[in-house]
Amino acid sequence: MKAFKAYDIRGIYNTDFNKEDVYKIGYFLPEVLMASKILVGRDVRESSPEIFEYLIKGITDAGVDVYDAGLTTTPMIYYSTAKFGFDASVMITASHNPAEYNGLKVSGKNAKPIGLDNGLNKVKNLMETVEIEPSPIKGKVHSINIKDTYIDFLKQYVPKITNFKISIDCSNGMAALIIKDLLGNIPKYIYDELDGRFPNHEANPLIAKNIVDLQRHVRDNKSDIGVIFDGDADRVMFVDEKSEFISPDLMIAVLAHYFLEEKGLKGKVIEDIRTSKAVGEYIEQFGSEMVMWRVGRAYAATKLKEVNGIYGGELAGHYYFRDFYYSDSGMMACLLILHVFAKMKDKGISVSQLISKIKKYQNSGEINFKIENKQKAMDAVVNYYKSLAEPDAFYDFDGYRIEYPDWWLNIRPSNTEPYLRFIAEANSESLLKEIVTKVTGIIADFGGEISDGH
Repeated sequence: MKAFKAYDIRGIYNTDFNKEDVYKIGYFLPEVLMASKILVGRDVRESSPEIFEYLIKGITDAGVDVYDAGLTTTPMIYYSTAKFGFDASVMITASHNPAEYNGLKVSGKNAKPIGLDNGLNKVKNLMETVEIEPSPIKGKVHSINIKDTYIDFLKQYVPKITNFKISIDCSNGMAALIIKDLLGNIPKYIYDELDGRFPNHEANPLIAKNIVDLQRHVRDNKSDIGVIFDGDADRVMFVDEKSEFISPDLMIAVLAHYFLEEKGLKGKVIEDIRTSKAVGEYIEQFGSEMVMWRVGRAYAATKLKEVNGIYGGELAGHYYFRDFYYSDSGMMACLLILHVFAKMKDKGISVSQLISKIKKYQNSGEINFKIENKQKAMDAVVNYYKSLAEPDAFYDFDGYRIEYPDWWLNIRPSNTEPYLRFIAEANSESLLKEIVTKVTGIIADFGGEISDGH
């Protein structure tokens, strides 16, 4: 079954996995996670009701109770797993993937991420080797309302935005379920109807064509900022008042104004291995220490808890919070970032002006190469630059990050697809172009070609 990935179970429904697979996952999950009650939520994709039906059939056939939260965002499930003391939870979603995809995001106690290396591998093995024997005593299905408690929690972060013009694109995804309960009708919304076919654009804000409508809306509405969520609302991204896309890693620095400056908190902040050097340099003024770590919730949430960090973020638009059980919430990040920018506007500082204070370098953005021989290509890139000069710093915990005085690059393999992901940053546009051209050539020698893989 192709759907088991490093962090979750995901693929094209009825191609990479089907209802029989879902039933087996539901049956074996309680055993692996030692769960007596499991919280289940789902997004609005057209395949989600059938997946829910077979998932709960499997769980209850294992003799375990299901608590049905209905339609939810993914962070609602993370929060409620920990808040209400569930042994485990499953969110039925394919996040930012196209409509024909679906999947399962699994968490353990206290919303601990469950991936291939700490549970999903065991589920997969049991599915392949053990016969199912339904329990004579079936588990029960209970309805549970988690929305009200989640909204009550988020209300403490709702910003004052009466003098701040906002455009919000919900991408026809799950953010539309709760955002008006928090921000009301002050912002101008687009694509705020729940529709799992994603008729207006794919629910992936990292692909440029998917933010075009938001950019137009910001211009037409003369908004101070534009906000866009992905399909399950665990990620959020922004455009400034000029409709320019803001690289999501820079928002780690913006959040410092709330946690480190306004709240005066002292502690560590997590960044992923692709993060701009400018973020750490900007945060230095607040006396906090940056911790660089691997990409992905399974790693980021675990590392944030391990170092007792205050918050953290990723280039992909995930933001993690100690006060959110070390998990990521697109909505919480949205509220806090709007709070910072609204206060800046009161001081006469626009969104683009604050970002220009943070952003110091030229950045390529993440470039994807489709390639089978990932490791040899990665090694060739790093060995080439090491042969020219000894680097200032070298990291090898998520692909490679190699740093020199005027530039750095990260090249890492996708955990789930035949892609190499590459990003570089330099002090000048000409130096950046030179690096991108050189790396592209080296990877091409190994059969790699640029792709829009995501």
